[in-house]
Amino acid sequence: MKTKKSNLKNIINISFIFVLTIGIAIYMLKVDGIDNIVNVIKNVNIYWMFAGIACMVMYWLIESLNLYIISKTMYKDQLFINSFRVSMIGQLFNSITPFSSGGQPMQAVSLVKEGKRISDSANILLIKFIVYQGTLVLYTLVIIIFQFSYFKSLVSNFMNLALVGFLVNFAVIVFLVLIGVNKNIVLNASKIFFKLLARIKIVKNPEERMNKLEKSIDNFHANFKMMKKQKMAIFEMVVLSLIQHTVFFSVTYMVYRAFGLSGVSLFKIISAQSFLSMVMAFVPIPGAGIAAEGGFLIIFKNFFTPQTINMGILFWRLYTFYLPIIIGSIVMIMVRRREKVSEEIK
Repeated sequence: MKTKKSNLKNIINISFIFVLTIGIAIYMLKVDGIDNIVNVIKNVNIYWMFAGIACMVMYWLIESLNLYIISKTMYKDQLFINSFRVSMIGQLFNSITPFSSGGQPMQAVSLVKEGKRISDSANILLIKFIVYQGTLVLYTLVIIIFQFSYFKSLVSNFMNLALVGFLVNFAVIVFLVLIGVNKNIVLNASKIFFKLLARIKIVKNPEERMNKLEKSIDNFHANFKMMKKQKMAIFEMVVLSLIQHTVFFSVTYMVYRAFGLSGVSLFKIISAQSFLSMVMAFVPIPGAGIAAEGGFLIIFKNFFTPQTINMGILFWRLYTFYLPIIIGSIVMIMVRRREKVSEEIK
């Protein structure tokens, strides 16, 4: 039943993506016209286009390398190619599910199929998540310090949303670190919270909910202790994650230069893209559809020309959204075929 529900959700999500894609195509044809679109494509710089693809490939490789590093601390025979497969499956399901919520569960399933224990799989993915989110908060904090006032003057309301997104991300990381350092503070606060919700009839069976939460917190606390034992691996992952964020945010700069545009620095484009990612993270639609395109238009129309902004949106989404779906699907098909062959041999 769970598998059927999951498949149905994926079909609905993919259908939404398909409809959204058709909608974007119709919008572009109506606003830009076929002549302008053809003209822009004809003049695209092929080298900058490939630079954008190179950025995405580097992003995937670093993602895989981080998964490999933490997996290697538990399983000495871990192969990088296996980590790459798991990472790309995560990229696929992150793209086709709301809040990118499907990536980690599918990666956990893939790790278990590789022969890893369920508890180890959860630990690996949790540690990777904390490092990724923690470095993203750190990265964005630096950009806020240097660039927030500039972008606030350009797109005031949008930057308010970006700031809210940053604060939510920051709160999540603080909460997770607090659990790792002193879980009793979180447990006591949670008990008060659940009692309050039960009193106002929002939550039934608060004791049962609290018991489940307590088990999750205990598990996370144990994982956090393990993190502290892997200081060198965590340091390597932090450095790689900072590079990973830079590479991913640079894709937009490659698109910008592909259309023959110049005059805006790489740092400015990266800053704008990091603010956009803060907003996109909390849109409950697969791939943050509509909000991603709308946000890009709001913030990047200040850098792109009217003739290239819509094509810029299309190319950026091709790189960062559709390409992971395509490559992730290919990897998923190859993995399924491999599993089928293994079952037939057995």
